[in-house]
Amino acid sequence: MSDYLIAANTLRTSKIVDVTTESPTVKTFTFIDKQCINAKPGQFLMLWIPGIDEIPLSILDVTKNGKVSVAVKAVGKATQHLHTMERGATVGIRGPFGNSFTQTHENVLLIGGGTGTAPLLFLSKALQLQSNIKLKKLTFIVGARTKSELLFIDQLNRVCQKNGKLIPTTNDGTYGQQGLVTDPLIDLLEQEKFDVIYTCGPEIMVKKIFEITQTYKQPLQASLERLMRCGIGLCGSCVIGKYRVCKDGPIFNSAQLDEVKNELGISKLNLDGSRTHQ
Repeated sequence: MSDYLIAANTLRTSKIVDVTTESPTVKTFTFIDKQCINAKPGQFLMLWIPGIDEIPLSILDVTKNGKVSVAVKAVGKATQHLHTMERGATVGIRGPFGNSFTQTHENVLLIGGGTGTAPLLFLSKALQLQSNIKLKKLTFIVGARTKSELLFIDQLNRVCQKNGKLIPTTNDGTYGQQGLVTDPLIDLLEQEKFDVIYTCGPEIMVKKIFEITQTYKQPLQASLERLMRCGIGLCGSCVIGKYRVCKDGPIFNSAQLDEVKNELGISKLNLDGSRTHQ
C-alpha cells in the first residue's frame, strides 16, 4: 500500500463547521480535513457517523484552508442520523479515494441527477479555473423530480454565467424543462459534438445516458455510485463486472462502461453479497 493511500485511509476526526439545507431531503455538511485539501473532482471520502455507520460520499467542494463539503440525502439510518447532527458534532473521515474526472477539454457537457450534481458542480468550478486548457463552452443539464429537489441552482447559474448554459429539468414541469435529463441530451447531441460528456446520478440514469452517447458516438465519463464498505478495494461490495468501483473508479469511461453494460443499471450486490435487481 502506497504512503498516500496509507495516509488517506487513516481515520481522522473533525467537527462539523457548517450545515446548509439544500432541499427537503438534502443537506450540505462542511468540516475541516487537511488530507482532502488536494482532492480532485470525482473523488470520494468515507464519512464515519459515530455509533451508526460509515458511508461513501462524493466530494462537493474543498478550499485552500482545508474546508471540505459533502451533499447528503437522507435515505437510510446513517444519513438520517447525520441530518440530525449540527455544528460542533464530531465525524470521522477517510479519503480522498478513487480516480477523478479528466480536465483537458474545451467544449464539455455535464449531466447531473439528484446528489450526483455535487461532484459535477465541483468539476465545473475546476474546469473554469484550469490554466493549461481554455474552457470555451460548458453546458450543464441538471434534473430532479420537482422544483424543490433541484440542487445548487444558484451556484450553477453563477458557474454557467460566463461561457456556459444551464438546462434545468423537472419530471413534473415545476421548473425548467418538463421531463428527464435525457430529453434535452438527445436534442443537444443532434446539434453538436462535445469533447466529453460527464455524468453522475442514479445508475439507471447513467445507463440511459451511456446508451444515448453510444448511439451518437460521443465520449462519456460517468461517476458510479455503489455500495461501499472499505473504500480501498478490499471488501468487494462495490464490484461491477471486473471492476471495483472504489478502487478502479468511481469514474469510468465509455469503453469501461461497455464492458459492464450487462450489469449497469440492472443488478448490484447487497450487504450480504447476494445480487439483486435495481
